[in-house]
Amino acid sequence: VQLQASGGGLVQTGGSLRLSCVVSGRTLESYTLAWFRQAPGKEREFVAAFFRRATYYADSVKGRFAISRDNAKSAIYLQMNRLKPEDTAVYYCAADAGLILSSLRHAAHYDYWGLETQVTVSS
Repeated sequence: VQLQASGGGLVQTGGSLRLSCVVSGRTLESYTLAWFRQAPGKEREFVAAFFRRATYYADSVKGRFAISRDNAKSAIYLQMNRLKPEDTAVYYCAADAGLILSSLRHAAHYDYWGLETQVTVSS
């Protein structure tokens, strides 16, 4: 399985960005698919995920970010609106075939990771 993320960039506070992650290998339905982020000096944290067709979000992004998928393109997306400086981080997409719900928000449980894409929100 390979994941390739893209779409990061520099945006002002209140702006929007859309991240994309193309997943090669098995079909998307085979995986739990997630976005994580890591700010300088901080641990990698959960942002959003699909788990068995349901969506889950970190409290810090709920109502501003939306995860979506396109099975035909084997891609997931993260639409980020009303961005804040504290959203600045490197963002990663991740996948795993055997997660249980209680492990969803824990980066250590994901087997597959894409390369980082940088998101910078200026104040």
